Amino acid sequence: MSLRASRLALGSVVVALVVLGLKFLAYALTGSVALYSDALESVINVAAAVAAFVALRVAARPADAGHPYGHTKAEYFSAVTEGVLIVLAAVAIAAEAIPALLHPAAVDAPLPGLAVNLGASVLNAGWAALLLRRGRALRSPALLADSRHLLSDVVTSVGVLLGVLAAKATGLAFLDPLLALLVALHILYSGAHLVRESVGGLMDAAVDAQTEARIRRLLSEHGEGALEMHDLRTRHAGRMTFIEFHMVVPGDMTVTSAHAICDRLEDALSAEMPDIHVTIHVEPQEQAKHHGVLVL
Repeated sequence: MSLRASRLALGSVVVALVVLGLKFLAYALTGSVALYSDALESVINVAAAVAAFVALRVAARPADAGHPYGHTKAEYFSAVTEGVLIVLAAVAIAAEAIPALLHPAAVDAPLPGLAVNLGASVLNAGWAALLLRRGRALRSPALLADSRHLLSDVVTSVGVLLGVLAAKATGLAFLDPLLALLVALHILYSGAHLVRESVGGLMDAAVDAQTEARIRRLLSEHGEGALEMHDLRTRHAGRMTFIEFHMVVPGDMTVTSAHAICDRLEDALSAEMPDIHVTIHVEPQEQAKHHGVLVL
């Protein structure tokens, strides 16, 4: 998994550099502040792609004495970094757009620049779709963050193209910097959302309700011989999901029999949920709490 994710992240660096060149060429051809804002966001795309590549290389390292649970959380640092960079890009765009809004200037020769920008957007959209599909399959926060950022960039670019065309068609030059400000607000929201989502991973957020229900169903279906499971706890760390719970068994059950139930549960969970780490604490019947997952 790590090798495939790293290759995709390296591909993102190459695509981001190509798109950056195309968008700055579009800006040079038109002088559009909106296209400048779009190009400036592509600088962030390059930095984010490099951060994702580095994070995935770190996350791929095996567990060691200092990091017994592995290094998978490194992917969240990449996602947080990307979110912060997006916010900074929004500030930079606003700083450029506000003076231009106060003193608007006509957009020159937009069509060649818009064609170049459109080509860059098509490239971004195709790569974002690939990253989204592979990121979900590999359960990679870094790749998913990169794909969502690129999809946001595509939406922004489409809006910019429409706005610049409107400015040229109507002769209302203020539409160009006004659109740049709207772009800044859009990517500011995108960056804040990405930071909030990634910080949740760093703070050991639990799995979603649907996944937890799935875990409880598997415990109930494959827990024959146990009396109940309680104190279920889950957390994400990059692509890894950690699951912990207490399993109550009859007091006279042998260690061998209890261990067999644990193995069966771990196999059932692993079959449906790859990249998981399961910890089961076995307790005698006297420790039953009569809530959680009952398997009587």
